Amino acid sequence: MADPTTYRPAPGSIPVEPGVYRFSDARGRVIYVGKAKSLRSRLSSYFQDLSALHPRTFAMVTTAAKVEWTVVRTEVEALQLEYSWIKEFDPRFNVRYRDDKSYPYLAVTLNEEFPRAMVMRGAKKRGVRYFGPYAHAWAIRESLDQLLRVFPVRSCSKGVFNRSKQIGRPCLLGYIGKCSAPCVGRVDADEHRDIADDLVAFLEGKTAGYIRRLEKEMKGAAAELDFERAARLRDDIAALDRAMEANAVVLGDGTDADVVALAEDALEVAVQVFYVRGGRVRGQRGWVADKSDDVPAGELVERFLLQLYGELDGEVAVPREVLVPALPADAGEAAALTELLTELRGGRVDIRVPQRGDKRALLQTVAANAKQSLNLHKTKRASDLTTRSRALQEVQEALELDEPPLRIECYDISNLAGTEVVASMVVFEDGLPRKSEYRKFTVRGEQGGTDDVASIREVLIRRFRRLRESHQADQDEAAADGTETAEAGIAAPELRPGIDPETGRPRKFAYAPGLVVVDGGQPQVNAARQAMDEAGVSDIPVVGLAKRLEEVWPPDSDHPIILPRTSEGLYLLQRVRDEAHRFAITFHRQRRSTSMVDSLLDGVPGLGPARRKALMKEFGSLKRLRAATMEQIAEVPGFGPATAQAVVDALAERPAVPAVNTATGEILDP
Repeated sequence: MADPTTYRPAPGSIPVEPGVYRFSDARGRVIYVGKAKSLRSRLSSYFQDLSALHPRTFAMVTTAAKVEWTVVRTEVEALQLEYSWIKEFDPRFNVRYRDDKSYPYLAVTLNEEFPRAMVMRGAKKRGVRYFGPYAHAWAIRESLDQLLRVFPVRSCSKGVFNRSKQIGRPCLLGYIGKCSAPCVGRVDADEHRDIADDLVAFLEGKTAGYIRRLEKEMKGAAAELDFERAARLRDDIAALDRAMEANAVVLGDGTDADVVALAEDALEVAVQVFYVRGGRVRGQRGWVADKSDDVPAGELVERFLLQLYGELDGEVAVPREVLVPALPADAGEAAALTELLTELRGGRVDIRVPQRGDKRALLQTVAANAKQSLNLHKTKRASDLTTRSRALQEVQEALELDEPPLRIECYDISNLAGTEVVASMVVFEDGLPRKSEYRKFTVRGEQGGTDDVASIREVLIRRFRRLRESHQADQDEAAADGTETAEAGIAAPELRPGIDPETGRPRKFAYAPGLVVVDGGQPQVNAARQAMDEAGVSDIPVVGLAKRLEEVWPPDSDHPIILPRTSEGLYLLQRVRDEAHRFAITFHRQRRSTSMVDSLLDGVPGLGPARRKALMKEFGSLKRLRAATMEQIAEVPGFGPATAQAVVDALAERPAVPAVNTATGEILDP
């Protein structure tokens, strides 16, 4: 591991002007490229205390052996040079959004004498009109099959076309009316080009006028008693309607736009793009990448747009409008990005965050797709047996455990300004969640406080005392069943440790974990270790996982364990921690809803604790209870019309005021 102080530039030698910098390793390979508004300010941040750096940044600066920079005049020049260098050097520490395929387009070869409609991938060619990209080639073929009925343009290969021309007979598509058969002279080159132009116009979004024209022709044919032609036009209109249903209009102004949304966690970011052309969603594309460092969403968007439009060899054209979830915080960087994309497009580009209307709704849809994509990526990763085994082995090696932690328990605390303090315990066995073993705790303040440290200590003391009690019960049952086995300290053969002989079910808290994880850093893990020692389980390892830098903290240690960002072991610990956080938040909201119902309905005649509990069981939350009608409340067992109306009146007198998490600013709507 290299020492960054060995190649740190001398004080005052780094310029304050904007520019682009690159870190190289001992072999001279460029491993990271970045840009800065002020080179001195940005580069100095890499040479601070190593323990304060993001893990991926830590790995980068300790791998590098040299840093160089180039001063430029403007931020636009810095942006251009940055993505040029990234494309040239392919640095390993830069975020790379990659997928495993080239996406297909619907192409019309207007550069040929007889234009052809086809599925096309790869680099774009001059004189060919492209529509898309689409997520799947079959989506293009389905739409094209509908359109060829109305626009019978040639779709065959050059070989098939020439063969039909030689033998004087069209292919099957010519016989069934899905090709105008220019190969045998049914239409000449000009007539066939007119058909191709109509297809291109339709795909560009000029649909309403064309359909109105077909409807007018259909009515005229019917008036002339040419019912066969009228039926054919009717079927053509239906085919166009089906084709348009596959590409539903989402933006009424017929705009061309790319809609970009992100979903991220501490380790990875998923990006989804919807390609809207002529007001219709023509295609969708997604990427998942490892996060290189902790940066705001605006900077992630900037990096992604640079790669999308600047590094994919022109595969994706820059549209007039790009809708994003966030812009770079620095107005100068946002302006530079806009200027660069305008230059790439050769015309004005508007990058903005939609605030209302159809575009805002579409952005939310794309964001939902990004979140689903990230969840699917995690699920696939977690479901792989080999990956789970590697994760457990990496955790064992990193924490120097005697064996892989086949059972991991994680604890998290949730509260609102010190009130309604609750905790969660989630269990992962063999790298997968075991939800039947999840447990909830209401923190009572037995350790002299309700802060996270005292709460963690209380919860773990209670949990591991129950473990000791369960083991003691096993020993007592063994002693009652057989003296010899009891004297040896071993349960009788017919008794299974942790199983209640009366019910045949496992006792609560009966199994000891191979590893305990707490959500937090050094204070939380030290409190957990102290609690477990007091409960008499000092042989069970415990660590803390801090959210900010994903550091793994052993107890009584001044330095965390830094797992590689690509480590499956770190990914497993993060999943366990995130699941504990989710479970704690859910329980906290349930508790808060119950307490708010008790507060709001206090004093309602005939409404005691049992009926309030019945209300919460029926409606689940205060929000749903407020939305319920008197008739719906009256259907709850134990309620009549009079009591139900009293509940409705009491809730109406006290308007809802959303609670806010004072630490995060999150609105906690029950």
